Amino acid sequence: MTRVSDRPVPKVSAGSLLAASAWIVVAVCSAQCLAAQGPGEKAQTAAHEKPKPKKEQFGYQWKSLFDGKTLKGWKVPKFGGDGEVKVESGEIVLGMGDPMTGITWAGDFPRMNYEVTLEGKRTKGIDFFCSTTFPVGKDPCSFIVGGWAGTVVGLSCVDWYDASDNATSRFMAFKDNQWYKIRIRVSDKKIECWIDDEKMVDLVYKNHKISIRDEMELCRPFGIATWCTEGRIRNIRVRRLRPEEVAEIPERPEQ
Repeated sequence: MTRVSDRPVPKVSAGSLLAASAWIVVAVCSAQCLAAQGPGEKAQTAAHEKPKPKKEQFGYQWKSLFDGKTLKGWKVPKFGGDGEVKVESGEIVLGMGDPMTGITWAGDFPRMNYEVTLEGKRTKGIDFFCSTTFPVGKDPCSFIVGGWAGTVVGLSCVDWYDASDNATSRFMAFKDNQWYKIRIRVSDKKIECWIDDEKMVDLVYKNHKISIRDEMELCRPFGIATWCTEGRIRNIRVRRLRPEEVAEIPERPEQ
């Protein structure tokens, strides 16, 4: 039997001893630091370890998209032949273009179960002065206000037909320099649009193709435009619909 004292002693290099000592020092210091942290410091450490969820930008309360002073949050697309876009007296002025002038929201925008309101008026010209492009899920649509020489109201496009030629077509006389309140509500049941207190569109769109004219492409996802006309816009707001509000929307057009 070999005695313990007779067994050869393994050789350990000085480098290995130094490395092991360093690891022990780091472990002890880390444990001491964690033990010394207060509740607030521990919460900060946890926050760094787990990314915060993305804050919901649009809630059930109204969110203003226009501060009345600047075009912050908006971009001005180049249609070609655009009129001047500026802020004046708390209003966005869309100068008369040849043919179009408009603005497009540059940030995120709801795509379903939301409503948007704005006010618009025509100051020059005889065509649409605050036509609004908006999302319906993955598809875009436009609510035309005063198109085709100033009187056509409706959606463009439904089943590839313009506002002048589909089931949403309506006619309305608009006065210059008079404010009109526009309201658009998009749910998973309908597209609904009002001018002042009169409902102009009530479309159950499930079995229809919803789209826009090519001219409106630069207004996506949400934008407002004029056609050979000068218009003014103010009070642009958006909010999500509460689940109970969506549930109360009839699944058929109102009679």
